[in-house]
Amino acid sequence: MGCCSGRVRVALETSGWSSLERQKPPWLDLWTMDRDLSDEDSVVDLSFEAESPLAPPAELLERLPSYDCLFQGGGRQIFFPPLEAPGRPEEPRCWSSFLEQRVPVVTEEVAREALLSFVNSKCCYGSAAAGDLIIQELKQQTLCRYRLETFSESRISEWTFQPFTKHSVDGPQRGASPRLWDIKVQVPPMFQEDIRKFQVPHSSLVKECHKCHGRGRYKCSGCHGAGMVRCPSCCGAKRRARQPRRCQMCSGCGRRRCSTCSGRGNKTCATCKGEKKLLHFIQLVIMWKNSLFEFVSEHRLNCPGELLAKAKGENLFKDENTVVYPLVDFPLREISLASQRGLAQHSAALASRARVLQQRQTIELIPLTEVHYWYQGKTNVYYIYGTDHRVYVADYPERYCCGCTII
Repeated sequence: MGCCSGRVRVALETSGWSSLERQKPPWLDLWTMDRDLSDEDSVVDLSFEAESPLAPPAELLERLPSYDCLFQGGGRQIFFPPLEAPGRPEEPRCWSSFLEQRVPVVTEEVAREALLSFVNSKCCYGSAAAGDLIIQELKQQTLCRYRLETFSESRISEWTFQPFTKHSVDGPQRGASPRLWDIKVQVPPMFQEDIRKFQVPHSSLVKECHKCHGRGRYKCSGCHGAGMVRCPSCCGAKRRARQPRRCQMCSGCGRRRCSTCSGRGNKTCATCKGEKKLLHFIQLVIMWKNSLFEFVSEHRLNCPGELLAKAKGENLFKDENTVVYPLVDFPLREISLASQRGLAQHSAALASRARVLQQRQTIELIPLTEVHYWYQGKTNVYYIYGTDHRVYVADYPERYCCGCTII
């Protein structure tokens, strides 16, 4: 800045401005107003850099023998789980006892009560039609819903850092860092997803902050370190245009305190929080995920499939173990095929990147009833699905507006 100021001073003297040193032209005052006037400022000017934390350069970090791969893949690495010996398949099941279970039959009285309950929950549906319509026929069908859940654990490692607050450093000098799958952690309850982060033992390194270069602060980008900025009201002219009075916002001085740094001229480094040093370490990220596969058996009734996928059913079968096996002998062949397909999909998706902790497969019975009714000379249908008798009506006859959701 000093060199630049010198060049301006020479230009002024050459052009005859040296005799009017006390009467500097307005444009010169405006030019110097937003500049840093200090020639020996130890604060680094980082106004051209983002203020959010940046990743440390890999060349600043010593290599740890157990984690060389982190320096080759951009600072993040997925670790494959150890191979486990497959278990023995289960013995064939006898399904006769399971198939003896039946869902209660929907009667005409139950069908009408379900419709009345549905209509009363809608603000613009009239209940007279639900009470007066004549039920002509009930077509009932029981569906099977197969569900497979696979609870898995995956681990990745990544370099991260935090401000160093002069606490003890658990570095490589204390021993070799363990492999990621050798680190013991508390597993959450089965089938409950979670993400946790842990610091890998003996992986810490203390380095000078790469953002502020160890100074703990940097020059404000709003005022360039001056602490003052040009008044936005008078643009530094000390008086507003066509007004004889001095500017009230800046009290006639042409400058205001910088709101970005509150007039200090510098800001605390957002990366090291003013501590000047950073503690770098390898962070273990563990993700527990519950993968879900669902299939509903085919039906002949015209009820939306998405409703049946969410319907409440009666539990018919449940199998939970570290590894479950396909239901190859289930009487309904499409359920057996769905079981084989679901297990194959989960195995292909998780085998190379996660460890399976638990699997659970269930079969539920979902009752579905198509109700044919007659009302005011017209015939129509509605559906009752699930053990809690939910209702789906495509075209209810007594409806006062068209803005309601019918599901």
